[in-house]
Amino acid sequence: MPDEQMAAAGSEGGAGPVPPGGAKGAPPAPPTPSGPPPGAAAASSSPSSSPSSAASAPPVPPRPLDPIDRSILRLLQADGRASIRSVAEQVHVSRANAYARINRLIDDGVIQGFTARVNHERAGQGASAYITLKIVQNSWRTVREKLRELPGAAHIALVSGDFDVLLLVHTPDNRTLRELVLTRLQSIPEVLSTRTLLVFEETDLLEPGPAGGPALASLNPLPPLTEEQP
Repeated sequence: MPDEQMAAAGSEGGAGPVPPGGAKGAPPAPPTPSGPPPGAAAASSSPSSSPSSAASAPPVPPRPLDPIDRSILRLLQADGRASIRSVAEQVHVSRANAYARINRLIDDGVIQGFTARVNHERAGQGASAYITLKIVQNSWRTVREKLRELPGAAHIALVSGDFDVLLLVHTPDNRTLRELVLTRLQSIPEVLSTRTLLVFEETDLLEPGPAGGPALASLNPLPPLTEEQP
């Protein structure tokens, strides 16, 4: 239901200029030649001499991932503390090969970090919701920075369709969620309207087991980036 209706339903609750150089009486400087110095034309035509040449260079395209790379990514998403040996055994490559592939994925920006998957209910965040927002045109960057400051904000996306922004939040309870929507979100000037979708149940597709991929119970709880692991 639109959050304006939820708000109505709950309204009953509570440099200065550079001086000329030279000393007095100094001999006059020789006249400046009217033409460019020798070699200037060649230097100006050289691509490496142009300061904008580096900025205008196209970005390096991402390297394609093969099935082994994708298997490594899935294993590390399910258990970011998996050892190099365990990953290598699961994808059937040598430990050196697995080590080189993981570091290449990091260098290429495919892997941006290692984190933990959290059971939000057991962590004291029993209420979750997706919130859609309509915002003022061209205010995305401003809104994004303000949404980052919301307690419990987990994911922010600029999307197309009937609304502009999709926000995922986790809060301790529905009362806290209601206050976040009606007080914090709707007080942002660039937010025109919101709609809250409560999450009743969710399934993590990276959960180990047949439904989410290979079982990972045998993986050792060790950091994945040290080749000399046992």
